Amino acid sequence: MKKWIRGTNAVVLSAAVIGIFILLTVFLHSASGLQWDLTKTKKFTLSDQTVTVLNKLDQKVNVIAFTNPSQDYYNRQVSDMLTDYKRHNGKISYQEVDPKKQPALAEQYGITQYGTVIFEVGDKKKTILYSDLFGSSSDQSTYNFSGEEKFTQAIMSLTSGAAHKAYFLTGHGEQTMENAAAFAAALESENYTLADLNLFKDGKIPQDAEALFVLSPQQDLTAQEAKLVQDYTKGSGKLFFTLGLSDQMDSWKNWDAVLAAIGMKNTKALAVETNSSLSTDPLTIIPEYSSHDITDKLKEANRVTVMPASIGLAADTGSTGYTADELLATTDAGYGKTNLSELLKKQLAQKDIEKAKGDLEGPLALAYAVKDKDSKPKAVVVGNGLFVEDQYLSEQANKDFALNSVAWLHEDKSSLTIRPREEAQMQQVTLTPRQSNTILIVTIIVIPVLFLLAGGLVWWRRRRG
Repeated sequence: MKKWIRGTNAVVLSAAVIGIFILLTVFLHSASGLQWDLTKTKKFTLSDQTVTVLNKLDQKVNVIAFTNPSQDYYNRQVSDMLTDYKRHNGKISYQEVDPKKQPALAEQYGITQYGTVIFEVGDKKKTILYSDLFGSSSDQSTYNFSGEEKFTQAIMSLTSGAAHKAYFLTGHGEQTMENAAAFAAALESENYTLADLNLFKDGKIPQDAEALFVLSPQQDLTAQEAKLVQDYTKGSGKLFFTLGLSDQMDSWKNWDAVLAAIGMKNTKALAVETNSSLSTDPLTIIPEYSSHDITDKLKEANRVTVMPASIGLAADTGSTGYTADELLATTDAGYGKTNLSELLKKQLAQKDIEKAKGDLEGPLALAYAVKDKDSKPKAVVVGNGLFVEDQYLSEQANKDFALNSVAWLHEDKSSLTIRPREEAQMQQVTLTPRQSNTILIVTIIVIPVLFLLAGGLVWWRRRRG
């Protein structure tokens, strides 16, 4: 009787396990969009910007990857990413094509090399090469994959409306489109049309200028140029202004007047941060965020901005009619060295940046967002110019902060986001023959034998009683 009951229980238990397995399989199959990303870098999680773009997408996007079968690993990276895009929005179609097997289709799209990805919306096309997606390191043993960034930018450029026209001011040692190439490229990828502008040469700010970028001027501008900029900001113009260290800053009058006209003041004090928990370099500021549309998502995602050699700012809106909201600041432990011109004349030692009488007390403001009397975005002023230079733009949230600031100026709330980041370097592991044999023996022989021994032990104990 006991054996019969045990046998029945075993059958019922087995049936229950099989039933649960079937139900779980059906559930997972029906939840096609369900996935868990357990990777450290969230490799398989799309960025906030990508999800926003895909959720808003209402046009059909056809994607064709002309692949080389011998590049299977790279093909899989591209395929996995685009399949994820398709899973988020069914208006995206994706197919892989071997140009040798379908030469007519390759000729139709003008394909001249393997590893070419075509994005197509109506009669508009965007071409991305594998060389744009996979960047090798100096030792050729690792690579970066920037697929999400490039793919999202392609969709945005094909589906967005008219581009914004903006100008980089030149002629006073500012960063131009050429020497701020990464920032310019990032703006162009978000549908901005850019050009350099020399006011001394051109004599006016073009009527189509929706925004003016002034990036780290090194010399003062003339009174006539200052008036042009002031008149521009009094009208419908938007201003993105960054301050970089300059040994002539103490003698500036016209740049100070431009800033004063929108309620901003350059304190001409070098920011020093003594809170060692944030940075080991007291001149490299990891500023604290204030609550604002530009910074809220960065703060939520725990993404920081990195700002070496910053200058303190102050709001002095007074009777200008403007209002200013602080965006970034040092901690209370920070302060501002007011002898800036003296500091720039020598190699700095620790004693040179120690707090002294007459220095500004912290916290020191490092960035402001300025609104006009109608509460419309007018300017973003940042007491740091290095963060948009090529070597720093990709650090942490620097690019997001810069592009969010520009998007806020144009009241584009959908672009106040966190953008895709280039995937961390992937490294191939080379195993020795001995290591390969060890892995083979452990996985194919040792582990299965251990399971068999454990099962045999359980069977033997049950048989005995």
